[in-house]
Amino acid sequence: MKNLLYRYRHVWILSYAFIYIPWFIHLEKTVTNHYYIMHVALDDLIPFNEYFIIPYLLWFVYIAAAILFFFYTDVKDYYRLCTMLFTGMTISLVICTVFPNGTDFRPVIDPGKNICSDIVAFLYSTDTCTNVFPSIHVYNSICVHIAVLHSERLRKYRVVRTGSLILMISISLATVFLKQHSAFDGLGSLVMAYVMYHFVYSESFVPSREKVSEKAIS
Repeated sequence: MKNLLYRYRHVWILSYAFIYIPWFIHLEKTVTNHYYIMHVALDDLIPFNEYFIIPYLLWFVYIAAAILFFFYTDVKDYYRLCTMLFTGMTISLVICTVFPNGTDFRPVIDPGKNICSDIVAFLYSTDTCTNVFPSIHVYNSICVHIAVLHSERLRKYRVVRTGSLILMISISLATVFLKQHSAFDGLGSLVMAYVMYHFVYSESFVPSREKVSEKAIS
């Protein structure tokens, strides 16, 4: 057991969930009115499409699978991915705290139309239309795809890299086709990912507080 705990000691960074989840829930409960509406002209040109709920929900699998894969295969890439994910998510929470924001263009959903409409209706009932800028769905998807592209272990798996690209794009499109986000939220995520990339994937990046190497899981 002691050897197992030492081998997977890099699990510590996942304790970030105990910071993010309570903070996010607090914002969801408190940012209910008097917030800035995120809206650009492009949003009015994008039609609602309930079938995008499929890639939207696949986001959870995409992010979890990437974290688990690098957790067990490459500590350096794991730390880079988690650092990029969690730093951006924290920045998003700070922005939503000091600059309350949301949308106002969700359509009326007919749950009886099909199963996808039913799921979207449930999503709308459980997820508020606030705290949308920048989009965490878009930002985290970009982060995962960057990690996939930088992975030496995945370099020879073209199908994985291509699949990751398709899923990243699909998830990003889903945020606007489901009217969960403004296109401006996605743009904000893209800019944040661009900035964070140059910090996290620089040569001077130290992947852990212990400066642990990939040997920790070899």
